[in-house]
Amino acid sequence: METTLIILKPDAVQRGLMGRIIGRFEDKGLQIVGCKLMQISQELAAKHYEAHKTKGFYPGLVKFMTSSPVLVLAVRGVGAVAMSRKMMGATFGSKAEPGTIRGDFGVSNSFNLIHGSDSPEAAEREIGLFFKAGEVLSPSRAIEGWIYDMSGGAPE
Repeated sequence: METTLIILKPDAVQRGLMGRIIGRFEDKGLQIVGCKLMQISQELAAKHYEAHKTKGFYPGLVKFMTSSPVLVLAVRGVGAVAMSRKMMGATFGSKAEPGTIRGDFGVSNSFNLIHGSDSPEAAEREIGLFFKAGEVLSPSRAIEGWIYDMSGGAPE
């Protein structure tokens, strides 16, 4: 099982899409194991996006991400990082395929609704930025056997 960080960005929150987007992750069989509505500070945005600091879009990105509340999620499942990124779709809503979150809800090339960790290592780092110890839970689910083939004793 992997846990990944998902951020529903200010545009998703302001447009009232939180429930519909969370529902997609749950419908897929992924488990929400951490969740908080928060206002990202300038300092946290700078840490989170430090890899982009020298890029021209960085100031606008930080301004956007700190402009309104976001919903931060820790999402768990087998292959959660890759699965979540596939569900999100291409970075720009205008290029994202229908059926993806960005393809169904987005048109903007700058307001792109959602962030997802791009690797298990990035997920671990990012979860540590947004969640304190004990805020990401590890509850068991009775439905795991109906989501994953557990016939071999472990999720497929």
